[in-house]
Amino acid sequence: MSVASLTVPRPGDEGAVAARLTAALEAVRLASIETLGWYGDARLEVTSKADASPVTQADIAAEGILRRELLGAFPDDGFLGEETGATAGTSGYEWVVDPIDGTKSFIRGVPLWATLIGCRAEGLDVPGVVGVIAIPALDELVYASAGAGAWHRRGGAPPTRASVSRRDSLNASLVCSSAFTSFADRPPSMGGPEGGRAARDGLEDACLLCRTWGDGYGYLLVATGRADLMVDPLMNAWDAAAVETVIREAGGRFTDWQGRERIDSGEGIATNGLVHAAALTILRRARQQAG
Repeated sequence: MSVASLTVPRPGDEGAVAARLTAALEAVRLASIETLGWYGDARLEVTSKADASPVTQADIAAEGILRRELLGAFPDDGFLGEETGATAGTSGYEWVVDPIDGTKSFIRGVPLWATLIGCRAEGLDVPGVVGVIAIPALDELVYASAGAGAWHRRGGAPPTRASVSRRDSLNASLVCSSAFTSFADRPPSMGGPEGGRAARDGLEDACLLCRTWGDGYGYLLVATGRADLMVDPLMNAWDAAAVETVIREAGGRFTDWQGRERIDSGEGIATNGLVHAAALTILRRARQQAG
């Protein structure tokens, strides 16, 4: 990511949300410098967490930067990070971050990993107020704040408005997912493997193209109109917090598979809004068929 400072497209707005967006952009800039320093480094060590997912020094260091910068600017805010857990706050605002969304891609030198920063004002079950999706290895990001729209930036170019696509049918749509094999990993409470596979098959049959340009990058593609849907059968709050705000402010929709606008259901779907109902019909039918 370019080390030049990133600016909010609303200069002079000193409100609480605008100030937090400014802090988030600076934090992601610094975290991007850190992660790019480790990217492709032969000294990178990979260990496994309790859930068998990988973690590296880069994940830990980048989250440390995010925590330091965001809580340094707003010490009364709460913080929830994938690697360092939760810290309660008293301001009513909570940061929800993922320092490297797509660690498996990062480890293998695939440039589609993301750094995600979201900020919530009322909890995990209401819309967020700030979202940043950064793709450091591509020098690209999308950021948004409530009511101010979503903005797309590549390299050192000025930011431009980010908008979802206008395709209104699934048979003309591109659907992305982090890994289509993970649909079969859904637990029984979420329809189990059978329901997951049925959902995957239904989307593949209904859509024109299916690609695993996943993790935060897939949501960036939806926010900028290059993909029409991004579906995650398994998702944590730190994966969803940033993208929910970005997708909404870009004109799309983010919900769980039941159509609820929340980020803590363990699943997620983002669309341009025009194909959302049709996609939800497929997902709900799959779950019902699984019993």
